[in-house]
Amino acid sequence: MSAASNYTEDRTLDFWLKANSQTSTAPATVYVGLFTSDDSTGATGENLEAGTLTNEVSGGSYARKSATFGTISNGSVSTSANVTFDTATANWGTITHVAVMDASTTGNVLFYGALDTSKTIESGDTFQITSGNLTVSLA
Repeated sequence: MSAASNYTEDRTLDFWLKANSQTSTAPATVYVGLFTSDDSTGATGENLEAGTLTNEVSGGSYARKSATFGTISNGSVSTSANVTFDTATANWGTITHVAVMDASTTGNVLFYGALDTSKTIESGDTFQITSGNLTVSLA
């Protein structure tokens, strides 16, 4: 994933070019959220860039999960542990995108991207991102 939300882009420019005039602070914990496509509200990527969370999975025991990241190298960093979601107790739909968020509920989208392969999650399924398989890159 290499797309930064408008929120992250604005805070980054402010930090580096305006001496952090908005007094941005890093979140103590970041979370991964799962998203489905919904053509009625525009492309999921466009929604996530704008910080719109209308396509996030809800219900069926869904909750964002915390993520830890390893060493940053050459403008990239990957998860350093598995990110495992609870077993779905209802159908979640087809997961098409993931986002790194700054809160366990509501909050801001930091980075987002489409999955290489969409995954349909039905009741009884578990969604997992294995260690090292979620990478954030700045290009």
